[in-house]
Amino acid sequence: MQDKPIALVTGANQGIGLQIAKDLAAHGFTVLVGSRDFERGQVAATEVGADARALQLDVTNPASIAAATERIRAELGRLDVLINNAAISNTNKRPGQSVEEYAKTTRPSNVSLDEMRAVWDTNVFGVLAVYQAMLPLLRQAPAARIVNVSSGVGSLTTNSDPAFPYRAIFGPVYPASKTALNALTLAMALELEPEGIKVNAVSPGFTKTNLNGYAGTETVEEGAREAVRVALLGADGPTGKFTRWENQTIPW
Repeated sequence: MQDKPIALVTGANQGIGLQIAKDLAAHGFTVLVGSRDFERGQVAATEVGADARALQLDVTNPASIAAATERIRAELGRLDVLINNAAISNTNKRPGQSVEEYAKTTRPSNVSLDEMRAVWDTNVFGVLAVYQAMLPLLRQAPAARIVNVSSGVGSLTTNSDPAFPYRAIFGPVYPASKTALNALTLAMALELEPEGIKVNAVSPGFTKTNLNGYAGTETVEEGAREAVRVALLGADGPTGKFTRWENQTIPW
């Protein structure tokens, strides 16, 4: 078993995930670059650094998750940090359609259940499936950490405030999937607190990525920094929290 800490970042072949992988590598981690498309993961791994490894991982595919878990177990024996970053925002948003226009088609009264299921399959059930599979490997680490990449648009408290500028886009698909992810984060944190494994959710902010059609206002470097900070928390760090940079608490 190697001495260097080991991190797995899901959805790491592009965007915030790729930047998180680069930053963790700069902190001395062996980084597993999770990617549905293995070839794209290989390209990304070369960007991350010499001690990065592409890992085929589709969080919606049980066989893919099982194979990835077995590879980590066989090659490395443990996992120190799990970053659940893989996410999708929609499956049927039309090209050129604004976020506001798309939101009008995904109200509780008219949302496609297939669209909702598809997004939740990645953003919620995929996270839980990876958590369950990787937990035995995390338990082999001396001080494992789990970071779930969420979004401020999932905050129920914030969306209930009439002054919140993005509350009009809150709906059952992407925003509510992040609300559910926050609930999973707290459940995981409560389960693992006796073992000293810290589980937290972070919001990267409105970052320019493929997820939002590059309409964001922050760079991927800015979007990645809170996830990396939380991944590196020491023994005195919190668990079961939802934060944005720098350690600004977001209400559930």
